[in-house]
Amino acid sequence: MSTPKTNKNDKGVLKRVLKYVGKYPVSLIGSLVFALLTVAATLYIPVLFGDAIDCIVGEGRVDFVGLKSVFVKAAVTALVAALAQWLTSLCNNRISCNVVRDLRADAFEKLGKLPLQYIDTHGHGDTVSRVVADADQFSDGLLMGFTQFFTGITTILGTIAFMLITNAKIGLVVVLLTPASLLVARFVSTHTHKFFVEQTVTRGEQTAFVEEAISGLKTTQAFAHERENEKKFEEMNARLERASLKATFYSSLTNPSTRFINNLVYAAVAIIGAFDVATGGVFTVGGLTKFLSYANQYTKPFNEISGVITELKGAFTCAARIFELIDETEETSDEENETLVGVEGNICLEKVDFSYTKERKLIEGLSLTVQRGQRVAIVGRTGSGKTTLINLLMRFYDVDGGAVRLEGRDIRTITRKSLRESYGMVLQDTWLKNGTVRENIKMGRPSASDEEMIAAAKAAHAHGFIKRMEKGYDTVLGESGVLSEGQKQLLCITRVMLALPPMLILDEATSSIDTRTERKIGDAFDALMEGRTTFIVAHRLSTIVHADVILVMEKGRVVEQGKHAELLQKGGAYAALYNGQFA
Repeated sequence: MSTPKTNKNDKGVLKRVLKYVGKYPVSLIGSLVFALLTVAATLYIPVLFGDAIDCIVGEGRVDFVGLKSVFVKAAVTALVAALAQWLTSLCNNRISCNVVRDLRADAFEKLGKLPLQYIDTHGHGDTVSRVVADADQFSDGLLMGFTQFFTGITTILGTIAFMLITNAKIGLVVVLLTPASLLVARFVSTHTHKFFVEQTVTRGEQTAFVEEAISGLKTTQAFAHERENEKKFEEMNARLERASLKATFYSSLTNPSTRFINNLVYAAVAIIGAFDVATGGVFTVGGLTKFLSYANQYTKPFNEISGVITELKGAFTCAARIFELIDETEETSDEENETLVGVEGNICLEKVDFSYTKERKLIEGLSLTVQRGQRVAIVGRTGSGKTTLINLLMRFYDVDGGAVRLEGRDIRTITRKSLRESYGMVLQDTWLKNGTVRENIKMGRPSASDEEMIAAAKAAHAHGFIKRMEKGYDTVLGESGVLSEGQKQLLCITRVMLALPPMLILDEATSSIDTRTERKIGDAFDALMEGRTTFIVAHRLSTIVHADVILVMEKGRVVEQGKHAELLQKGGAYAALYNGQFA
């Protein structure tokens, strides 16, 4: 499991976050203005209460007129402070939600631009955790930062100014003692960062494992592997617990440590101020009350800010993981490439070299010419390169050497969208999105009419079971019970039959379908393949005996090529595979 590497530096993360925040200047300015108003009103209230105390200086000497005026001002000021604070929170929430929405949108958009190699080499659950869980935690930290950080800084500056103007000597005592609180907060937050990193990474690892366990639950139960999964989950859970406890424990030291120092500051102000009042100095009783109130307000933001800094450490760790995803290398751009039109299906592979890793060569010097309308069957043992060849044809991966040409043009000069729209794929592993049957079938051709959709479903022998569903073609998949693998595959076949692409790729397209239905679909496939270049990857060799050309692959090379009868007569690799199945 990777740790954040692109954005280890909090300053770099902060700069990028501020760029996102800067997209909402109205909310940002509103937040700052209302925060200033909140602080101003909050700082004015101690002045009013100090004046109120000075209006009650002794028995029989109470200034009721002055008290009434002070209480009216205090009520209005408190109302203004509450309203300004509410508006500040409103602006901050808007900024936080918008920023996280933009971050998630950028991260999700990046997923569509990443090469297939990234998806193949990174845990799906960890990627989901970055986009969902890490974004949520970042949102919480960002909201706390906006809510408390600026308000706290403004409160500190305002109270410093008042104390220095009122009594410079005592004000300097407060200012000089305060850095001790900051040093403690910085020390704790610096040492908790590694625990927040460990917590976030472990949570991503756990999410990936849970996603894997759910998707493979049938296999787990079939092999009675539940206890082993539980043990692995418990081990991850224990690591997450330890990391979370350490992060929480050490970060929680900040508040009590800074509060202890701030209480010492408050006690020093109280003692010096009381001595000044007792000796007839510049302080009145109300004046001392104001000063003590400001000393308390001055130290309180330090506690909040220290908590914010600790929270931001965790938030920046999550943001770093999101930015790491956003910064991943995209597929090479094809914006300048030409859109493919008039596809007939003439394909040529010229001395193609490819490997998933540099250490292990897979395909070397593969050359192949396929004419329009040919049915090309690809057979071979597991790991021989059959699926890899399909990945290269669809440009899910780019070749390391040589070229794949379609209609005489290198496919690297063609836009991926137009290239892939020229193929119709039916894979052994079915994929259906959350939506209605109609939406899934029309995915490849949204403009198709319902009559065309039903005709394609009938050709694929899927119309019968679709009509038996509660809402027919408007049934939402997943809400009407579980479809069998065979039914899912029939829907995928229907999708391709409706799209009518110029070329087809059938990778064990009928592997989950019973033999009787497969024979019925065979006639529809024959009609569909007529005049279309078709690549058929098959393990059941009985399904490809009528192919125009059969490619036998071993270790990334085509070792035999020809028709079924020719290859059997040769008695080579194909004959060995065929006889192995039917002996």
